[in-house]
Amino acid sequence: MSVITDAEFEEALTLTPGTVRRYLSGKGWRAERDLSGAELWERATGDGPGPPYEVLVPWERRRDYAGRIADILETLSAVEARRPGEILREMRLPPVDWQFLRLMPPGPSGTAPLLDLVSALTGLKELHTAAASSALTPQPVQPGQKPQAVKDHVAAVRLDQTRVGSYVLAAHTPLPSPPPSPSPSLFDHDAFPDGPEPRPHEPFARKVSRTLFAGATCAYAAAEQTVRRDTLADFAVYAEAGLSANLCEALVRIAGEERRGFSLAFAWSPEVRMEQASPPVELTPQHVEALEEGAKDLRQRLGREPEAVLHGVVTRLRGQGARDATIYGSLLREDVSRVRSVRVDLRPEDVDKATEAWRNGLEVAVTGDLEPYGTGLRMRRVTGFVTRPE
Repeated sequence: MSVITDAEFEEALTLTPGTVRRYLSGKGWRAERDLSGAELWERATGDGPGPPYEVLVPWERRRDYAGRIADILETLSAVEARRPGEILREMRLPPVDWQFLRLMPPGPSGTAPLLDLVSALTGLKELHTAAASSALTPQPVQPGQKPQAVKDHVAAVRLDQTRVGSYVLAAHTPLPSPPPSPSPSLFDHDAFPDGPEPRPHEPFARKVSRTLFAGATCAYAAAEQTVRRDTLADFAVYAEAGLSANLCEALVRIAGEERRGFSLAFAWSPEVRMEQASPPVELTPQHVEALEEGAKDLRQRLGREPEAVLHGVVTRLRGQGARDATIYGSLLREDVSRVRSVRVDLRPEDVDKATEAWRNGLEVAVTGDLEPYGTGLRMRRVTGFVTRPE
């Protein structure tokens, strides 16, 4: 147990009883009974039989108010294995949903290779992007062009201080305070028949959190089927519940080049109550390998992407009237370092521009429908072809 500092003691005085209760509720504590001027809250130890942890939350500010809050912070410090100051800071956050990404890197606990963290953070961003896209429009392959609501959600996600564990990244998404409404289910698709449709007042950020949990849970289920049966499961059956090729690719990205296992845990803001259990999703290296194959299968079978944008240079012209071009470059939805050759069906009005770009080595930007083509990609139904000056 860490002892609270004088500065933290003074800051504890600014917390309201409601703020403390909201934090306790979100961490799995339960109000048991009223006592004289206070409320007894309990939390199971979580490590087998034994008496629960207990704290007394005052109903109102009295002369010993700061001391009582300090006692609560010191108890929470022992339960959560964190410093009181960290808990105090978290209590003062607005309502948020949490995601805890626990990596399993080699080396001393509390450290991780830099490259592992780069992959994990990139994957976490892509995970939120995929979940937000599916929260708006569930589909097995999400397009590269993202609606503004998706971009706004990803911009709102915040990283918090790391947690105790091998290496735990904590992210949270702020929630607006909605009007009172019945508790939504984590799932809202036929794949999970107990889940009703989202309530009208459910904030979009919470819907994304639910979709992220549901998508990751479905990814685990599909990967587990693949590993157990030694044959690729049909990942597409989970698309309406939040699974997509993009989400699978994000999970693979988190695993890094070494394809290490990891787990995702979730915590929900008590401001928008969530009664349904949400156990951690634990993925092994075998699951990650299955997810990689599942994502490829989804893109090959269902991967038509409308209005994709390709930047690159023309490396080849073929066919009668040079109507078929090969462009070597990158897609707008991907990292610019990932380059590939894409066959493009040109419109008649694009042939001269493509020929000029090929002769002079100019960069072009092409917009059209992207779809699998053998082991590569082909762009059809081009709607835009722009030559960029040198």
